[in-house]
Amino acid sequence: GRAAPVLVFLVAVTLLAELCDAAGVFDVTARLAAQLARGRIWLLFLLVVVIATVTTVLLSLDTTAVLLTPVVLSMCAQLGLHPLPFAMATVWLANTASLLLPVSNLTNLLAGQQLALSPAQFVARTWAAALAAVVVTTAVLLALHQSRLRGRYQLPPSLLIADRALFWTSAGAVIVFALLILGGVNVSVAAVACAAITAVAFAVRRRDQLRWAIFPWRLVLVVCGLFLIVEGALRHGLTDALTSAAGTGSGFADLLRLAAAGAAGANAVNNLPAYLALEPVADGSSERLLAVLIGVNTGPLISIWGSLATLLWLERCRAGNVTVSLRSFALTGVLLTPAVIFAAIAALVLS
Repeated sequence: GRAAPVLVFLVAVTLLAELCDAAGVFDVTARLAAQLARGRIWLLFLLVVVIATVTTVLLSLDTTAVLLTPVVLSMCAQLGLHPLPFAMATVWLANTASLLLPVSNLTNLLAGQQLALSPAQFVARTWAAALAAVVVTTAVLLALHQSRLRGRYQLPPSLLIADRALFWTSAGAVIVFALLILGGVNVSVAAVACAAITAVAFAVRRRDQLRWAIFPWRLVLVVCGLFLIVEGALRHGLTDALTSAAGTGSGFADLLRLAAAGAAGANAVNNLPAYLALEPVADGSSERLLAVLIGVNTGPLISIWGSLATLLWLERCRAGNVTVSLRSFALTGVLLTPAVIFAAIAALVLS
């Protein structure tokens, strides 16, 4: 009963994102960012941060990892830029920027069910923590990669849009999707409606893009498996063990401890099962459940299997011939994770 709406949303939003990619929405956005930055690498980097944040918030972290990452890496290759800062921005923000809306992360959808919050109410509860997480992530990225973000690049030519009707239909569908979500429409209904509109446009103008390969059946199977495994573990004593580790209470230290437990669980197994396992520990408290979200959403930055988005991102980096050291990934994640969790919990408490 809880899994079905989540899976419907996952399929619909993935199809919407794939069709937007085929229509050139991401390519045009990246090329526009390169022109707006006027050859300044640091400004282009900040624009990529904004694009990754908006993509994650509106189309989920998996979209940023799967579709935006190759576009950004291709842009770096064309402009002669070092790809690592931009690649790390997409994967870190895919995770840390996924707190704001119910659609930003599957864990948010599950928490929204539990809290019975409308999208507007969800934003009212999470905006401060979401903002803190993005700001800290951006600051750490700039500090780590400042030497690679100096200098200039040659301005690229404007990108020609192959089919303007498809481009504007797809871009418009994303805007309508965001407005529907903020207007309180059920997230699954909104995603299905906007994906259907885009699919009809492609059926009329580029039917060849409507193929089974864009259906995210692997993700569906993985998510179903995670639901089943955690449900079995919860019935055999996992909740009791987690309660002793995560503690009780809703003070700052209590919430920080709970978020840390969520981050540890996400890096040990994966963020979705970590959320499902810790949800009962929240004991119906909205503050504690939001602390769990902060931990499992912003915390899986150390192990490569911490979230599905990170695994998908690594696959795209390898396909783009970008080498990512797993040791370096873990070490930089150790620097970021405590800082972003502390800032987000502090913002949650203060707000």
